Amino acid sequence: MSSIDRYVFWTRTLSTPLIVNLATIGPVGRVKKAPGTWGSVVGLAFYAVFFHHASPLGFIFLAALSAYLSVAICDAAEQRLQMRDPGMIVLDEVVAVPLVFIGMGGNDGLIAQHGSWPVLLAGFALFRVFDILKPFGISKLQDLPGGLGCAIDDLAAGLAACISLHLILLFFF
Repeated sequence: MSSIDRYVFWTRTLSTPLIVNLATIGPVGRVKKAPGTWGSVVGLAFYAVFFHHASPLGFIFLAALSAYLSVAICDAAEQRLQMRDPGMIVLDEVVAVPLVFIGMGGNDGLIAQHGSWPVLLAGFALFRVFDILKPFGISKLQDLPGGLGCAIDDLAAGLAACISLHLILLFFF
């Protein structure tokens, strides 16, 4: 039993097709070109539906729950696919994108103040840059075991994009 298994044991009760479909967000991860980008698009929708109008406490709770589920499901998918962090697993991108917009949502938030689409697109672009380039030691996070290594680099990219977006909005707009 790996160190992560004790926290994600419940995934053993789920069927392999279910685990793989959750990890790939159905057909999204099976797109031949840029599955991570398409997963990030789904992440924008995930943010818009579940996070945008959440209270700060609700945002934190949903983000923590989503991160835990992502680690667990990505871990199980890696084991069943017998692959380390394959590109087809995009659940980690979906769960990480809302982190880009911490403190920006709601009717009076930074997204509304600066025009919804430009801020959302800037956050999306920043996330993709940090997710692809993995600067500031983000790439080393992938070395963590199992689903934790699969998901945490994307979560860190989301936080780095969040800080960058806040700074851009603060100093340039």
